[in-house]
Amino acid sequence: MTVFETIYQVVQQIPSGKVATYGMVAQLAGNPRWARVVGYALHHNPLPGVIPCHRVVNRQGRPAATFAFGGEGVQRQLLEAEGIVFLPDGSVDLTRYGWTGE
Repeated sequence: MTVFETIYQVVQQIPSGKVATYGMVAQLAGNPRWARVVGYALHHNPLPGVIPCHRVVNRQGRPAATFAFGGEGVQRQLLEAEGIVFLPDGSVDLTRYGWTGE
């Protein structure tokens, strides 16, 4: 299995209404130093409707500035459609919506 396939496997486990950080996905994929690799993998997501890359945010709980699948703002729209409420600063409350892999 490739690194990207391992990352996609982890991301597919994030439930609707939850988010994970790039670092959390990297850790669950086997190497906490792979946060950037997670970003590269998600940017090349071969199955956007199956692998929910929109559920991955940065360590501050912010969505990607330029979401690869639809442009700016689409990631936020997808998360809001799953019931995630954004804070006034544009981030997600990771204590409320963060997924820990359990």
